[in-house]
Amino acid sequence: MCKTADVIIIGSGVIGCATAYELAKKGTSVIVLDKDESIGNGGSSRNGGGVRQSGRDPRELPLAMYAVEHLWPHLSEELGIDVEYHKEGNLRLGKTAHHMEILQGLTDRAVTCGLDVHMIDGKEVREINPYLSDEVIGASWCPTDGHANPLVTTLGYYREARKRGVQFYTGEEVVELQMVRGKARRVVTRNNVFEGDKIIVAAGYASRAILGTVGIDIPMSNDLIEALVTEAEPKMFGQMLGTADADFYGHQTDHGSFVFGGASGFETVNKDNGHNMTSGITAPCICRGIMKYIPKLANAKIVRTWAGYEDVCIDGVPVLGNVDEVPGLIVACAFTGHGFGISPIVGKLLAETALEEETTLDLSAFRYDRFHAAI
Repeated sequence: MCKTADVIIIGSGVIGCATAYELAKKGTSVIVLDKDESIGNGGSSRNGGGVRQSGRDPRELPLAMYAVEHLWPHLSEELGIDVEYHKEGNLRLGKTAHHMEILQGLTDRAVTCGLDVHMIDGKEVREINPYLSDEVIGASWCPTDGHANPLVTTLGYYREARKRGVQFYTGEEVVELQMVRGKARRVVTRNNVFEGDKIIVAAGYASRAILGTVGIDIPMSNDLIEALVTEAEPKMFGQMLGTADADFYGHQTDHGSFVFGGASGFETVNKDNGHNMTSGITAPCICRGIMKYIPKLANAKIVRTWAGYEDVCIDGVPVLGNVDEVPGLIVACAFTGHGFGISPIVGKLLAETALEEETTLDLSAFRYDRFHAAI
């Protein structure tokens, strides 16, 4: 028997859960489908937790800035759970002249968009964070950046969505989307059939195959990103850290442990490529980067590692909104590892799109039709 709702969302990550919550707040009936047995089992629960504006593509900055100013400060209260949000700034570190050129370029572009970010020298860096190595010669500093707990945030949205009547079906792998009277209305899984007035595809890289069943192809790749967690350390600093070369990024959690993410560059040829597993290459690579920048952590013990996939768009920003070629279809994928920090505003925007309301922010820069060949 076909199961129905006003909106069907494919993907129970933080984007899917946030969108379901925003729709349910407005009285919309929602079904969320996920192929995994657990909610948020992909990148949403396997990332560094950055709530970052600096270093983003200028097209994406308005979303990040809106979320930081209007949504993240009140999210714990709204969801009834501490999402561990801290707005204590982000240092993006450099050790060479080339690093400083990269950071200066990123800073200049962000400033033109109105972001409070500026370059500082090594002395100023260590005034903000005295634990950083003397090798650091400068950084970009954004005092309004921060971090939060991605798993708690995802589950917070999930819990509140369920309270408002959203139905979640796990273990439902989508086989195809089907058109009914010229609109995308039907979602066929291996077990069931679901129908809705609108279908939102927010399934990470799996979105590509799902969208392909109605002739839509998003130019994105599936990139493995890895992270490690240390044992709890005494409180050291609250800033989010990153580097010009993206050797690593991370922060210290409320518990005291450090969460650092990064990549070795060898992920595509790891023998375990294709699975949510870490390799013997990446964790040591991240550790070497950490020791160079934060010598005090040289003897910190790693208690676990994890990995998750990023759906990386060819032009570095997500694909969001309606698809003109397929009425009733809304896409939300290819976040390129930047989805968590903007998830509160993306959920709001997708809900507005599904309900055919005027959106809080302009989504035209993220439309699927930007990939259409010029004629």
